[in-house]
Amino acid sequence: MYKSYFVVTLLIFPFLMQCSAEKNDFEESDEDIFVIDTLLTGLQNPWGIEFLNEKEVLITERSGILSLYNMESEEKIILQNLPSNLTEVGQGGLLDIKKHPEYESNGWLYFTYAAQKSGGYVTELTRARLSGNQLTDSELLFSANNPLNAGQHFGSRITFDFDGYLYFTIGDRGRKHDAQDLSNHSGTVIRLNDDGSIPADNPFVGEENKKDEIWSYGHRNQQGMITHPVTGKIWTHEHGPRGGDEVNIIEKGVNYGWPLVTFGVNYNGTPVGDGDTTLPGIPRPVLHWTPSIAPCGMAFVHNSKFEQWNGSILSGALAGQHLNRIEINGENVINEERLMNGFARFRDIEQGPDGYIYIVTESPGLFIRLRPSS
Repeated sequence: MYKSYFVVTLLIFPFLMQCSAEKNDFEESDEDIFVIDTLLTGLQNPWGIEFLNEKEVLITERSGILSLYNMESEEKIILQNLPSNLTEVGQGGLLDIKKHPEYESNGWLYFTYAAQKSGGYVTELTRARLSGNQLTDSELLFSANNPLNAGQHFGSRITFDFDGYLYFTIGDRGRKHDAQDLSNHSGTVIRLNDDGSIPADNPFVGEENKKDEIWSYGHRNQQGMITHPVTGKIWTHEHGPRGGDEVNIIEKGVNYGWPLVTFGVNYNGTPVGDGDTTLPGIPRPVLHWTPSIAPCGMAFVHNSKFEQWNGSILSGALAGQHLNRIEINGENVINEERLMNGFARFRDIEQGPDGYIYIVTESPGLFIRLRPSS
């Protein structure tokens, strides 16, 4: 059986929260009382979670493990037949997973991962169906054109919009200026039809030395992406260098500026490029964090059991080791609250079909559920 803990945010780590509140401009609350149910332990670098229904959830682990966990029976099945070139290298491995919006009728699952190719490693997207403990009917839908031996900045998150188009993120692979080069896939949001074909209205279709799959560019390493449940707009967050983590709303053909524009600096403290934080034609982020919290995983709270959180964004924090709740009004941030400070490295967050909040963490590797205590 799972374990439950009552958590009062302000009381659990009072000293840590006091120090963080003095260092950063955000609020802490002593009113958010909830229960943490620990559903699974022993996960190794979990990355993504996706609910098939109210009982069953898929969990990816970066090492190449894809599990199906039944929360009612507490049975965990490791699934077989993942792509043979899936490779755990640096920050890469098995990454995000999402079901098709019409999964109940077509059974398609989509997942991203680091793949070994001639010349190095790339981010790939494959779809497959689930039969027992096997993946079947696998189809490689996309393979990035920039193999590198580097092990950083593969992305990757997946979402579908209201029209059924598929979006996923690819990092700059540690070569920042590639994010401004539309002849490769680094530092981009990719948009495809659900079968992997390229939509005719993608912004750079048919243009010389520009990749048809690109929807937006100028990104560093996006590890959070969601579709707003009301507006249908695509929101992402991405890692800055030393500072300058960003939340953005993704629009067709837009350059989001990396590395020409950033609120961060290089790891040695020197400016990135000319040190610009704004340039004409490049949108300002909805929110940015300095110091970095290393955001990872992202969920909108919508019609949830947490009524006081409805309309908020939840983001994990790796470096910050907390759960970040962002209150928004339209497309503007009006408040930010940090919860469970020091608990773990938060990797992914989903609102389950039952309205509760589900999270995977590393250090320690847990699958947990948040629910109101009353």
